[in-house]
Amino acid sequence: MGIDPRGIGRPAVFLDRDGVINRAEVRDGRPFPPARVEDLEVLPGVGPALSRLRDAGFLLVVVTNQPDVARGTQRRDVVDAMHAALAATLPIDAFCVCPHDDGDGCGCRKPEPGLILEAARARRIDLRRSVMVGDRWRDVEAGRRAGCATVFVDRGYAERRAETPDTVVGSLDEAVDWILSRRGTDLDEAD
Repeated sequence: MGIDPRGIGRPAVFLDRDGVINRAEVRDGRPFPPARVEDLEVLPGVGPALSRLRDAGFLLVVVTNQPDVARGTQRRDVVDAMHAALAATLPIDAFCVCPHDDGDGCGCRKPEPGLILEAARARRIDLRRSVMVGDRWRDVEAGRRAGCATVFVDRGYAERRAETPDTVVGSLDEAVDWILSRRGTDLDEAD
């Protein structure tokens, strides 16, 4: 099934994982994923924020780059176990993972929009009514390329900043406030 060109479908909020859902380990100003399931720590307020989005009718899809799988420093089964742990406590509908590194040239590693586009096809998501929330420039760029509104959660990392997000916030809860304030505008125009 392809994406409906008329935009008929459900809206979604696409969420980066590390730094948005769970705490990233910051070393030298750069974020890194937790190494073990035991190190996985959901950020404060994430559960209620996701519930607010779910109650408003959004599908919740995590789209995450996990290049340590390709680099051989993380096992895919550990990544999957982290997602199972998150799914057991949070209202997340799907997890989409890119296990590749930059040199692999795939279409799913953010900033490419492949993860978002595939999720939209598989779940009949209207991208024009959807939002990408992330804490890195790659997240914002992937959302922009996919045709979504974009929210940059600024964690103050010492790296390239997101260019031209639709809004900049300090937490997922603030992102949810912005998303819900837009109901009835362009995010909701196809209703």
